[in-house]
Amino acid sequence: MGRDDLAPQHEKSPRRAMNTYAAVARGGGGRPTMAALSHRLEASAAARMQAPGRRSDVHTVSREWLVIRYPSILCAAMLLLAWAASPAACAQTPDASAPPAVATAHPAPARPASGVYYEIFVRSFADSNGDGTGDLDGVTARLDYLHWLGVSGLWLMPIFPSPSYHGYDITDYRAVNPPYGTMADFKRLVAAAHARGIKVIIDLVANHTSNEHPWFKAAQNPASPYHDWYLWAGPHTNLKARSPWGGPVWRTLGTQHYMGIFDTHMPDLNYANPAVRKAMIAIGRFWLKQGADGFRLDAAKHIFDKFKSNDHSLAIMDQDATWWTEFRRGIDAVNPHAYLVGEVSGSHSRLLAPFFRPLNAVFDFPLAPRLIASAANERDDHLGATLVHIQDVYRAAAGHDVRDAPFLGNHDRDRVMSDLHGNLDHMKVAAALLLTLPGHPFVYYGEEIGMRGVKPDPDLREPMRWDRSRSAPGEATWEVSPIPAGEDVSVAAEQGDPHSLLTRYRELIHWRKDIAPLRDGVIADYPTGDAALAAWRLTDAGGSVLVVHNLSGAAHELALQDQAGLRFAGLLRSTRPGATLRDRTLHLPPYTSVVLTAQPAAARAGVARSP
Repeated sequence: MGRDDLAPQHEKSPRRAMNTYAAVARGGGGRPTMAALSHRLEASAAARMQAPGRRSDVHTVSREWLVIRYPSILCAAMLLLAWAASPAACAQTPDASAPPAVATAHPAPARPASGVYYEIFVRSFADSNGDGTGDLDGVTARLDYLHWLGVSGLWLMPIFPSPSYHGYDITDYRAVNPPYGTMADFKRLVAAAHARGIKVIIDLVANHTSNEHPWFKAAQNPASPYHDWYLWAGPHTNLKARSPWGGPVWRTLGTQHYMGIFDTHMPDLNYANPAVRKAMIAIGRFWLKQGADGFRLDAAKHIFDKFKSNDHSLAIMDQDATWWTEFRRGIDAVNPHAYLVGEVSGSHSRLLAPFFRPLNAVFDFPLAPRLIASAANERDDHLGATLVHIQDVYRAAAGHDVRDAPFLGNHDRDRVMSDLHGNLDHMKVAAALLLTLPGHPFVYYGEEIGMRGVKPDPDLREPMRWDRSRSAPGEATWEVSPIPAGEDVSVAAEQGDPHSLLTRYRELIHWRKDIAPLRDGVIADYPTGDAALAAWRLTDAGGSVLVVHNLSGAAHELALQDQAGLRFAGLLRSTRPGATLRDRTLHLPPYTSVVLTAQPAAARAGVARSP
């Protein structure tokens, strides 16, 4: 699932490049400008890629791609610009923290997607009708913010009818929870998201239903055909058996006992019954037909993994993976490109790997605490080597390169800012670690503004803070925020602040749009010999970059070494001013992350300097 293969071309000589790009930059005899030069460079490269013999499915050519693939042309062009252009001719960089600009009559070509997904608890996100409960129309009203932030996908936590506030016990799989709106509201949300290049996946709770679901109500009669849709204890069943996390497995209902490994209100479905499997595949197809782009699969490993005694059994995991393969094949008839990401808990990547055969990805539970700990402790927890190991384990299981789904926090875990004790520098570093990983990183709503929360669960799922005032229109009020009222933890407070956490998240997400290896690259470790620095190389079909993070509050230097025949010669991005690259030594200010370009070491004859 990497980028299309872009075959290299021979670079022009510097003199020929000077002549060619002098002409295209002037465009009619006028003095060259930065904007004109950049535009013509990209257009020329795009035309070269569309020439006979080239692939025709390349949509955009970024400046960073040009730096990676045609360094001599870019250098020549920049020399030309320095010779010919006046300071007034140079276009200023737009303010990245500003809200979206009004569309022009001739919009620029769409940039590549960032690959970042954003998890939304609809009840808490945005209220469109003033009843205090977030709803689907509220999400639609905030799509421009999400587009500005740069995310390319949404994960909606359960939107089905349910007796609980969280929605993970479902009473009707083919309807929308009335407080959230209607099916028409869902379709309108999906259409509006798609118009902005944003996909929408929904939470599918397949392991269990609500005990108020009509299926389960009918199943309580042993003579009902629905009785076998659930799991019931027999005369020799060990009613004291424990679930994988040590809770009860069997729940009492009169003289019967049914399986409910999560809760009394959540009876487990019986996937040994073909009728259950057929019904769940039909539900998947139904939602794809309504416009959903895929599913987050709740408790994906517990379809057959029910008991502590066989938790992490490879044979049981194979049973789970076999079911999800059947589900995958069943929904392919509607959308063979539907995105499936599984909730598969486990402390090691080998426990997640079997699910990469039927699914696109699983959430990287083993990695999340290591990212947070590295930021909190200001020390590299061997992240580069860990990432390579995870990549290799997943690839071996799937039989091909895979796209991981890393994350820092979600609706079941204490919020990251609370884990980091409110330390803004550590939070920014954690965000940089996450968003410079390839694949599809997931961001939990409010994470980007530093919302805090610790268990119990409702305090992890508190209303999104849009305005400084909690009573402002659009704010959900069903739950009181744990953030003190006087604190400016809100989109309104942070959107215009160049030093805010929100600005940093947006900056990092937009890096991914511009620098393809951050999204699509294969990871290689880059040992630094310095415990305060974490680094890895990312390579896709178009080139390589090196990512380096200074995890500490002190400045550090790194003497760059060639790797795999590559030399790291240019500074593409930095989260803070003051990062420099001189005489092959990288200087990093405190808590700074950078991305460096790479080129063949043999082709580099000069001294690398920062731009």
